[in-house]
Amino acid sequence: MSESATVRPHLLRWFDRHRVVFWHDAEGRYAADIDSFDLPGIQTIRVANDEFAIKNRLLRDEPEGKFLVYRSGRAPDGIGNWLLDLELAYGVFTADRTALVAQDLGLTGKDIVEVVQAYEKFFNATKRVQSLKALLNPEDDATDLRAKMTAVVLGLKDSHSLLEITRTLLTENAKGQHAKYDALVDFGLDDFYWQGVARIYGYESASPSIDDLVLWIFGRAIEGFKSERPGGLQNIQLDFASLRNDRRSQAAMATLARRAAGDLDYTSQIEDASFRDLVDRVPDDVFEEADQKIISDLARAVAEQTVTPREVAEVVRQRQSSVWADGYKQLYTAVASASELLGELASLNLGIQSFDDGLERYRRELFRIDQLYRKFVYAARTAEYPKPLEALRELVEKRYTNKYVYELGNAWQQRVDQVETWRSIALNSQTAFYARYVEPLVRDGDKKAVVIISDALRYEVAHELRSLIRKEDRFEADLEAVLGVLPSYTQLGMAALLPHSTLKHSADAKTVLVDDQPTNNTAFRSKILEGVGGSAIQAEDFKALNAEERRELYKSNRVLYVYHNRIDATGDKPGTERQVFEAVDDTLRDIVDLVKKLASANATNIFITADHGFLFQDEALPDTFFLSAQPQGDGIKVVNRRFVLGNGLKRDNAFATFEAAQLGLESDLEIQIPKSLHRLRLPGGGSRFVHGGATLQEIVVPVLAVNKKRKGDTRLVNVEVWPESDKITTGQVVVRLFQTEPVSEKVQARTLRAGLYVGETLISNVADLTFDQTSSDKRDRYQSAHMLLSQDANDYNNRAVEFRLEERIPNTNQWRVFAKAVYTLKRSFASDFDF
Repeated sequence: MSESATVRPHLLRWFDRHRVVFWHDAEGRYAADIDSFDLPGIQTIRVANDEFAIKNRLLRDEPEGKFLVYRSGRAPDGIGNWLLDLELAYGVFTADRTALVAQDLGLTGKDIVEVVQAYEKFFNATKRVQSLKALLNPEDDATDLRAKMTAVVLGLKDSHSLLEITRTLLTENAKGQHAKYDALVDFGLDDFYWQGVARIYGYESASPSIDDLVLWIFGRAIEGFKSERPGGLQNIQLDFASLRNDRRSQAAMATLARRAAGDLDYTSQIEDASFRDLVDRVPDDVFEEADQKIISDLARAVAEQTVTPREVAEVVRQRQSSVWADGYKQLYTAVASASELLGELASLNLGIQSFDDGLERYRRELFRIDQLYRKFVYAARTAEYPKPLEALRELVEKRYTNKYVYELGNAWQQRVDQVETWRSIALNSQTAFYARYVEPLVRDGDKKAVVIISDALRYEVAHELRSLIRKEDRFEADLEAVLGVLPSYTQLGMAALLPHSTLKHSADAKTVLVDDQPTNNTAFRSKILEGVGGSAIQAEDFKALNAEERRELYKSNRVLYVYHNRIDATGDKPGTERQVFEAVDDTLRDIVDLVKKLASANATNIFITADHGFLFQDEALPDTFFLSAQPQGDGIKVVNRRFVLGNGLKRDNAFATFEAAQLGLESDLEIQIPKSLHRLRLPGGGSRFVHGGATLQEIVVPVLAVNKKRKGDTRLVNVEVWPESDKITTGQVVVRLFQTEPVSEKVQARTLRAGLYVGETLISNVADLTFDQTSSDKRDRYQSAHMLLSQDANDYNNRAVEFRLEERIPNTNQWRVFAKAVYTLKRSFASDFDF
C-alpha cells in the first residue's frame, strides 16, 4: 500500500470533524502527490507566501467550503505565521506514523503520542491495534492505554483491571508456562505491570517475577495481610479472595497454594498450633495443610475425649466454607459422626424394661447409634486420606461393638427369651402391613397406593431417607415402625408385606407361601397382587420405562409394588459385604429418585418399607460372635447364619427356639435363632453383614408414608441485617447478620453474598455467606460479614454507601438484592493508616 493511500483515510477522518484541515509536511514528502489524493468535495490549497489571501478565502469568500491547506517546508514561528490562529482553532494534521497511530486511536489525553512512540513494536501489527481499539474509550488516558495494551497482549477481551491481568498471569504460572508473561516482556509492558502491582498491591522487588509474586501473596495471606504500609494491603487482600473463589482461577490458586506451602514451609509454621488456633485465625484456609492439621488434631481430641460433640459439630460446620472443603468433607463427616457416637455411648443406659420398651427405645433413640456408626464407617471408607482416622476408627469399632451392639444384644435377648408369641403392643406386626396401610386407602376404589420395598432398608436408613424426602418441595414423609417377622429374612419378609390370610413354608421350607401360593419371585408376587387389582415390578424395570409408560402402569393398577434391591444384594455377597454402607448411600439416592418418578406418574400415596433390617460391623468379628455349637435335630431343612428351620430340633441354650405358631406361621416347623448377635459358622459367604435373627436392628422395620402435596412447602431460611452503626469510619466494617430461625427439612439453608456499593460500583470485597445453623438457640444463629474497603472507596467519602446481601436467581448467573442497609462513609486521613 502506498504512503498516500495510508494517509488518505486519516485525512478524511479529520474532515469528519473539521471544515478546514491544516497539514504541515516539513520534509515535503507528499508535495508531488497531494493533488492525487482524491478528496471528494474538498479543495486543496498549497501555501505559497499567500497566507493572508488564504485566510480571506477561508473566512470571507467561501465560509462554508471544505479545504485542505497544505504547507511544505518549515512553518514560521509564532506571530510570523499568519495562519496560526486558524491552526490553533482547527488543529494541525501530520502524516508522522506515530502521530497517525495516536490519532487513529481516537484518544486526546495527555502523553498518548509518547505511549505510541515508546511501544512501537506493539503498534506495528494492524491486528493488535484493531483489538486495542475495540477496548478503548475516548476519555482513556495514558495509563488506561497501557493497561488495555497489556490486556490485548494477554488475550483479555472484557477487562483490563490489575485483578484480571494478575489472574491471567497466575493461571499461566500455575500450569508451569510463561509465554504470556514473556510476551509482556517482549513488548516492554512488564515494567508497567510491576509498577501497578507495587502501587496498588504493595509488592516491590528489585527483580520482580511471577514466582516471587506468588510467594509474596501467600506469605501476606498467612499473616492476615497485616501491614504498616499506608493504606494497608486491602487491595491484594480483596483480589486474593476473588482469585481463590472465582471458578476461573480456583484450580490455579490451589496449585499455587500447594507449591507455596512447600516453599514457605507452612507445615512447620503450624506444627505447634492447635485446631482451635487454626479455626480462630483469619487466614485459616489459605493452605489445605490447615484443614489437614485441624482434622488430625480434632480426630485425636475426639479419640481422647477432650472435646465435646457440640464443639466438634461447630468446627465442622465452620470448615464447610473452607476453599478446601470438598476434598475433606468425608473426613470432617467421619470425625463429627464419631464424636457424636462416642458421646452417645458414654451416657448410654441399656436397661430394657420389657419387650415393648426395647422396641420403643430403639424406634425413638437407639437407632441413632447405628446411624452414626454407618455414617462414620462410610465416610472413613470413602475418604481420600483415611490415615488421620486410624486411631479413631479402632476406638469407634471397639466401643460400638462392645459397648453397644454386644451389650444391647444381650439385654434385648433377655426380653426375647420371655416372649410366648411374636407380638407387640408398641408396634404393629409386619404381617398386618397391607391390612393396616394399603387396604384402607384403596378400599373405596377412588385412591391408589404404591409400595416401594427396599431389601434390607434398616430403620435407621429409613429415618435418613425421611429427611431427604421432606427436603424435596411438596413432599411429606412420616415414619413409623412395625415388628418384623421372625426369622428376619427376605422371603418371609417379602411375603408378609403382601395381602394375605395365611403365611407358611413349603414342605421343604425353602419357599414361603401366601394363602398357599409361592412368593419367591416378582412374577409370583404380582400374581398375588392381581387379586386386589395390583401388580409388581422391579425398580430397575420401572426406571427403564418412559414417562408415558410409567403413567399408564400406575393408571392401570390400584396397588403397585416396586421392588428395590441394592443393600441386601451387596451385603449378602462375601466379596462386597464391606461395601454395604456404600450401597446404603446409593439406595438413598435411588429411592428419592424413584419417589420423584412415581410422583411424576401421578402417584400421590407412596409407602416405603423393607422386608428386614440387618446387623453389620466393619471389622472382622472375634470368635466370641460365633457359636461353637451347631444345630441338631431329626429334620433340619434350612441352615442360615442367623436361623435354622426344621423339625425335631434339639433344644440348646445357645438358641432361642420357637414353634411356627408362636411366630404367626401355619406349619409344623420349628425355628431356632442364635441368641443375641451370634452367628453360625458356615462355609463360604460373609459374616459381617447378617440378618434373619431377632436383634432390634434386624426386626424393627420402617414404614414411610410419603404424600405429594399440591402446593410448595419448602422455603429458604430468612436472614436479617443488624447494623451496629450508620457510619463507616475506617477501612473495614463488620456487619452483624441474624438467621431468624433454625434450618430444618422444610426451612432450608440460604447462601448469600455481601458487598458494599455506591450505586452499582463495588467498593469492598464480596463475602460468600451460608446460613445453615440448625440450633434453636438464637445466640448460635448470628454471624458477621467482614467488609474491607477497596482503594476506590476513597473517591466516595461523605457519600451514602449501601451494604447489600444478594442471592443468585435460580438457574441463572444473575443476582438480586435480598436485604440491605445504608451507611455514610466518613473516613478521615487517619484512616489511611489503620488496618
